This record gives sequence, structure tokens and C-alpha cells, in this order.
Amino acid sequence: MKGKKLKATDIKLLDDVFAMHGGYVLDFSNQSFADFFADEFGVDIYNSVYAEGGGSKAKRLRYYLRHAPIADVIKALLALWDYREVSRRRSGEEEKIPHAKADFCTLMIRLGGVLPDEPASEAGKPKQSNLDASIAKQLLDRLMAVSVLEPQPRGYAFEVFLKELFDANGLAGRSSFRLVGEQIDGSFEMNDETYLLEAKWTNLPANAADLRSFNAKVEDKASWSRGLFVSNSGFSEEGLIAFGRGKSLVCMDGLDLFEMLQGKLTFADVLARKVRKAAETGRPFVRLRELQ
Repeated sequence: MKGKKLKATDIKLLDDVFAMHGGYVLDFSNQSFADFFADEFGVDIYNSVYAEGGGSKAKRLRYYLRHAPIADVIKALLALWDYREVSRRRSGEEEKIPHAKADFCTLMIRLGGVLPDEPASEAGKPKQSNLDASIAKQLLDRLMAVSVLEPQPRGYAFEVFLKELFDANGLAGRSSFRLVGEQIDGSFEMNDETYLLEAKWTNLPANAADLRSFNAKVEDKASWSRGLFVSNSGFSEEGLIAFGRGKSLVCMDGLDLFEMLQGKLTFADVLARKVRKAAETGRPFVRLRELQ
């Protein structure tokens, strides 16, 4: 867990998800908030130490999340999420924050925690495809394990994870290979087509230079080759605009992977949707949640 901590953008997400604007936290009263922390974590949240930034419930929670050990932060966030979801389902309230669960899950994985449990009512819904539930969970666990590695071994581990993903989906995955003057991170076959793979796990989104470099590698191979660019941190909007449309690449980000596995969707199903959308729009990157 070394080096894991909440960023300013994480706090903003939590402000939205836990309704912390105006000093509140969800529907907690002062007493129920105190009882929640005492019962769940044995913490006196109204101790003066948590009031350094102010005495409201939201300010106390923000201070706790910024200063508690990361394992305690993860535990608190998951407990608050469960409380939120139980309250929302009981009241029949629809989710008002776009992509709240997906963004929260992304944060949990970056911090090295587990994903919130899927409610039984959702688990019973028919799925759009048939990736085995135990395989999907194993792959999610593997992806979480990659997320807590140091940068140097993480890149290689991400490539290994992707090969496992391809293999689990019945695709012919091949590990990284080198050509003269360049490296391709891997390849796989789907529907009798070969895809070359570029995999990146960096703190910053992939930019136009990254996209152009990989696209040049793909276009330098056979005319029927396609490229899949998987960037855990996504792609900058400026980079996508500068890169342009109608290229040989299809792009996928870390959130796509999480949502795919959490929804037990097959990789072939997701990639087929992305390829079709790329063909229809010329855009190399359309998020999975926009294809539902």
C-alpha cells in the first residue's frame, strides 16, 4: 500500500458520491454519524483531532480520509458506499450521479482495495454474455494485484494480465515480441483477424504521440492488421483530437476493463462493439459505458 493516498480529484468524487457538499455526509445526523464510526471502526469521529479543518461532518470525514492509514480509508469508503446503496435502494431512489459506481470502483482498485459487492437484485439479472463468473472474479483480482505494484514491474504484469484475459476468452494471445527497432506488447486473434497490442499503465493518459507511434507500427505490418491500444489511464481528449479519425486503432481504458469484468461481458463482445462504433464514427476510442 506504500504511496497510496487520496488525490484532490478523489476527494471531489467522494464529495459528490457521499453528498458532502454543505458540510453534510449522506443522510447522517450528528449522532448517527458518531455511532456509525464508533460501531464500524471504533473511531470517535467527534474527537477534536478530526476537527482541524472544521467541525462539520464532511470536514471531519475529509480529514479522516486524508490522514488515516490507507487500509482504514479503504474500509471506511466501502462501509460508506454500502450504507449509501442500502439507503438508496430502500427509498427506491435512482442513481443521480453518472458512472458513480464505475468511478468509485476505479478509485478502490487504485488504492488497492476490493470492489463493492454486487447486490443480489442486480446479480440476478440476465447478462448480455457468458463469461464465467468465477473467471471474471479471478481476472478482477489479478487486475487489482497489478494496480498495487511499483511502476517498473507493473507494466510487464499488465501485459501478462492482458494475455490471461485473451486466453480466458478463447483468443489466441501471444506475449510481447520484438522486431528490428521496435517492440509490440503482444497480439491475439479474433474472428480470423490479427490484432497487435499496445499496453500502457502510466499515471498520465496516452497522448497523440503515443497513438501515432503505435498506429505507425500497425500500418507498417500487413494491410489487414488492426491495433488495440489499452491505456489504463485512458486517453487525453487533446490527443484523440490531434490523432484524428479513420485509423487502424481501437482503444480501451482501465475503466472499460473493470466494467467488462464486473458485468461478466466477454472480451470479444466488448471489442466487437468498439470496432463497430469505430467503423461507424471513425473515432478510435468510445467508452464501453457509452456503448451499452
